[in-house]
Amino acid sequence: MLRMRFRTYLTTAVAALLTVFSASIVNAQQDPIRIGEINSYTGPLASFTVPYRNGWQLAVEEINAKGGVLGRKLEVISRDDGAKPADAVKFAEELVRREKVDLIAGTFLSNIGLAVADFAQRNKVLFVAAEPLTDAIVWAKGNDYTFRLRPSTYMQAAMLAEEAAKLPAKRWATVAPNYDYGQSAVKAFQDVLKGLRPDVEFVEQQWPALFKLDAGATVQALALAKPDAIFNVTFSVDLAKFVREGQLRGLFKDRQVVSVLTGEPEYLDPLKGEAPEGWIVTGYPWQGIESAAHTAFLDAYSKRFDDYPRAGSIVGYNTILTIAAMLEKAGSTDTQAMVAAMKNLELDTPFGPITYRAIDHQSTMGAYVGRTAKVDGKGVMVDFRYANGADYLPDDATVRKLRPGK
Repeated sequence: MLRMRFRTYLTTAVAALLTVFSASIVNAQQDPIRIGEINSYTGPLASFTVPYRNGWQLAVEEINAKGGVLGRKLEVISRDDGAKPADAVKFAEELVRREKVDLIAGTFLSNIGLAVADFAQRNKVLFVAAEPLTDAIVWAKGNDYTFRLRPSTYMQAAMLAEEAAKLPAKRWATVAPNYDYGQSAVKAFQDVLKGLRPDVEFVEQQWPALFKLDAGATVQALALAKPDAIFNVTFSVDLAKFVREGQLRGLFKDRQVVSVLTGEPEYLDPLKGEAPEGWIVTGYPWQGIESAAHTAFLDAYSKRFDDYPRAGSIVGYNTILTIAAMLEKAGSTDTQAMVAAMKNLELDTPFGPITYRAIDHQSTMGAYVGRTAKVDGKGVMVDFRYANGADYLPDDATVRKLRPGK
């Protein structure tokens, strides 16, 4: 009798445990997939990051309306780092430890992207770097857990150097913010342009502190060097000051300017009637892109936000598309499975198909290259073409020299 009662008790206990275990599995499958997102949503960068946030919100809404990924909804838990690397790392720690996110995404400034990439490596957390353009994040300081979406500093500089090589200009000057992004952009542009045109020389370099450009002194120094052309890497408030002072002092008269990012509406639009004309730029001519994929995105974005998209909108949207495609490929939120799925990940975007290269974790997302003009009193991009990022990345042998461990 005692043995019989024990068997009954054991059977009941096992059944209860199985019920609890099954319920926990079901609950885990129904819980949202949590994405920790970090970016600089206040200050001068808001013109890019607020449209970026709109972009990722739209993608999350669209994906969740179709049932989510792996039968689970996506949930983004966002933090504003205030453009401070220390705060970004603090929030990364909080998101992983307290909020239990499955991965991290975002960041804008290069120094912040590098800080979060270091955190990801030390803590073995997947980090999808949306915006930081520094080459180091995929090369010199690349790591197993970090993948970058946007076309890098090198890629965009190479796109522009290709156009610059067609100009008659031989004497070049540069102006760039004095931190990793600006330094990398100038070096990449010089290296590629000299490779294409060994006859060029660089006669002046200006290195203003980020968002602290002394426009008068900078423009004067450039003018005194008498360059044939200028390579500009300033953006946001620095770009506005440079353009206004340069036009006032005649710096751009009969002189070619090649400029990174200036064709992006978040930087071109604020200039209004002061927008420069004839500059060779990378950017996002949203009004003129006629592909079906981009038209669908434009229509959805305009309807959702009653506004037109900026370059940041595309980056935010593609960040979430990347994560969704990766999760489908991985089949789970296990970190190692997600990291493996990111390698050679292929997906369709409003800019067309892109791939995340296994060798350096850089996506092949490209950019538009064209010239600035004024239409109806505001700056736009004209005569543009899409430059596929895959065409501006170094080969595997070069990457192995640039990236430790490859």
